[in-house]
Amino acid sequence: MPSPTEITVPQLMRLVGTPDAPTLIDLRTDEDFAADPRLIPGAFRHRFAEVATLVPALRQRRAVVYCQKGRKISQGAAALLRIEGVACEVLEGGQIAWRDASAPMVAATALSAPDAEGRSLWVTRHRPKIDRIACPWLVRRFVDPRARFLFVPPEDVALVAERFGAVPFDIEGAGLTHAGERCSFDAVLDAFGLQSAPLERVATIVRGADTNRHDLAPEAAGLLALSLGLSRMYRDDLAQLEAGMTLYDALYRWARDATEEGHDWPAAAVRPS
Repeated sequence: MPSPTEITVPQLMRLVGTPDAPTLIDLRTDEDFAADPRLIPGAFRHRFAEVATLVPALRQRRAVVYCQKGRKISQGAAALLRIEGVACEVLEGGQIAWRDASAPMVAATALSAPDAEGRSLWVTRHRPKIDRIACPWLVRRFVDPRARFLFVPPEDVALVAERFGAVPFDIEGAGLTHAGERCSFDAVLDAFGLQSAPLERVATIVRGADTNRHDLAPEAAGLLALSLGLSRMYRDDLAQLEAGMTLYDALYRWARDATEEGHDWPAAAVRPS
């Protein structure tokens, strides 16, 4: 049984990919990280000896730290954060326990070089509809919660990517874009090794809506309708992205937890007692 200051792998797995996910901090030594250079989805690396520098950013957030085994480095760092008022837990068993549970992990080599504040930068065409909202959702929920997204005219995407060091996506010629019948969402899933049953369900729906293949999933037509509606509600692409985050949060929770549930009318009659 975990201590009151620990969180188990199954408990954390239920939070990863949702708006309630804690801030995840990988405190492994360089040697341990080199032995397995993968991160828990949404985590970022930080030197355990400098953990106190994170206090200002973490005071209003829930945090989970982990090292290789969840022992001395994690326990000491979490204790230091707690005395500074940070709600911090340790992942029971550390990165090894997460790995051994076959939980999803992100290859650190697939991550772009972050800025001075540790954030990745991405760029795509303006006026997003489906893929250009779905991909940012996937990145923010499973790769980099602080990722920033630039929406620019199509002819400027490549130049902006070069000048500002941003990752281009969902545009011809980019590494993360359509390939055959697969769309950019599929490419991002593959690039970061994020395959899981719920995300594959979401990917099929996104692919069906984005490529007009509604035969792939009955939900694809609904996603298209909602996406086009959002694009007409918002002139500001960033405001549309924030609204779209909620849409994809709901779609992911359905794909993970509610695919077997239906709804009908009238409700079952209440039997007399």
